[in-house]
Amino acid sequence: MTNPSSDDLPPDLVVFGARITTNSPEQDTASALAVVGQRIVAVGDDEGIRRLAGPATMTIDAGGRRVVPGLNDSHMHTVRGGLMYNLELRWDGVGSLERGLTMIRHQATRTPSGQWVRVMGGWSPWQFSERRMPTTSELTEAAPTTPVLVLYGYSKVIINRAGVKALGIASDSDLADSPDYALGDDGCIVTGNTAVYAVIAKLPNLDRDDERESSTRLFLRELNRFGLTSTVDAGERNTSYPDDYRSMAGLAGEPGFAIRLSNFLFAQRPGSEEDFWERTTHDEKPDTADAALDARYRLRGAGEVLAWAAHDYENFLAARPELSQDALDHFEAVTRILAEHDWPIRVHATYDQTIGHFLDVFERVFPEVGYTSRWLLDHAETIGPRNIERLKALGGGIAVQNRLSFSGEYFLERYGSEAAAAVQPLRALLDAGIPMGAGTDATRPASYNPWISLYWMITGRTVGGTQVADPSSRLTREEALHAYTVGSAWLSGEEHRKGRIAAGQDADFAILSEDYMTVPTEAIPTIESVLTVTGGAVVYTAPPFSDSLPVPPIAVLPTWSPVVDVAGFSRRADR
Repeated sequence: MTNPSSDDLPPDLVVFGARITTNSPEQDTASALAVVGQRIVAVGDDEGIRRLAGPATMTIDAGGRRVVPGLNDSHMHTVRGGLMYNLELRWDGVGSLERGLTMIRHQATRTPSGQWVRVMGGWSPWQFSERRMPTTSELTEAAPTTPVLVLYGYSKVIINRAGVKALGIASDSDLADSPDYALGDDGCIVTGNTAVYAVIAKLPNLDRDDERESSTRLFLRELNRFGLTSTVDAGERNTSYPDDYRSMAGLAGEPGFAIRLSNFLFAQRPGSEEDFWERTTHDEKPDTADAALDARYRLRGAGEVLAWAAHDYENFLAARPELSQDALDHFEAVTRILAEHDWPIRVHATYDQTIGHFLDVFERVFPEVGYTSRWLLDHAETIGPRNIERLKALGGGIAVQNRLSFSGEYFLERYGSEAAAAVQPLRALLDAGIPMGAGTDATRPASYNPWISLYWMITGRTVGGTQVADPSSRLTREEALHAYTVGSAWLSGEEHRKGRIAAGQDADFAILSEDYMTVPTEAIPTIESVLTVTGGAVVYTAPPFSDSLPVPPIAVLPTWSPVVDVAGFSRRADR
């Protein structure tokens, strides 16, 4: 057992009766832990840890349940997700299209004039029993007079007739003549990433501070529901820095903030990237992980999009984009600015061809300027052996996500079974010794549910049950969990303080509804947390802990929000 010093006694919190996965090589398993303030101070057996408790110590009997370090999504659009959560009708986890349309029909009766019913990603047609997308006719039948928009990843937008009218997509407009717009009597289907981005940018946002705060708080609690205690925000194009970050930053200063958040910044507007990075690297300085022990909100670096022209959109319904030489020259100029200021960098690269171009730039620029910060590739679904070698030689890391959980069938259809079997070679990356963090890319190309991502990393199967990746390229449960905890902490420079259950680590952990280590593989996506602790504070509880350790309710604003009736990922009874 690791013991606290006498100055740390008695603990504020003791958990016992657990099966603890520590992620710590010094102590693989344990049954109890003790917390003082925001740190774990002791890990060991029930008898030794319970002896430390004092009269004021909160004690929690885990009842033999699995306890894991708090999960850390290394690629999530957390700030945007928080600002938008109360506006969105989520189809995450919904089992049938019929159920999804019923949800739209009900929400349409509650949505006021000027607002939309919007389904903004996190689902796949292959998760439905019907195994297809909705039609414009079905959306119009469900909501004849209320605008409805259904987004699939960044690949397709389906809009009902009322939505077409609200957007002004007339039959004689320029948009109607675009090949990206398929306009019919009952609505419109929009494809192509640029067009999709343009349409969703037209939707109204929450403007009131109390509504934005409510939305952010509820989204973070939804993340806590699945055992997430940290995320790394990979930046957003239409989320303005610093204005749109203020709601999250303000909440982060409060005691008991639910999530630790490290932020990377997008280039804000296409065409102005060099000016933006020159100004930002002059005015801002990324925080170090040691800035404060209880740091919950940090600016970490630049990415995932450094230059908009050098962006290979993740759309497996369309052909792989080719990057022009002008785009790559622009990317190199931006990379040089960031490297000269030694900013941590992450960069979106879906395809091996794009990765090769970016590594060409890094191999030139990094040695020239003496770059020493951590950097990483994001996504890298089709990275090949040669670029794995180059990534390793340059000292980079990688953040992998499960976007293919939701689009793998389309990748398989476009590129064939041989290419699909080789996607995301996790085993080769791990064997090469490349630091690897795990995540989702939520909330649009994938759901924020980390257990779906862990299932993908272990099996290579989609939410529709299709085997895409070669099973031999996948990870063990222990390896996948390590990537979702310690690995993600490495990407944000925090591996020395979080990701493990050990003395001196942040007191971030979750008690699980099912035992991740022993539950049947097909049940992994159904796991949730029944008690989540961030920084020593209980931030989420579910039965059997919700009665004895209730967390304060959060008011839903605006009152017509879909979250009133459908609170995020569909629970089993509602699917």
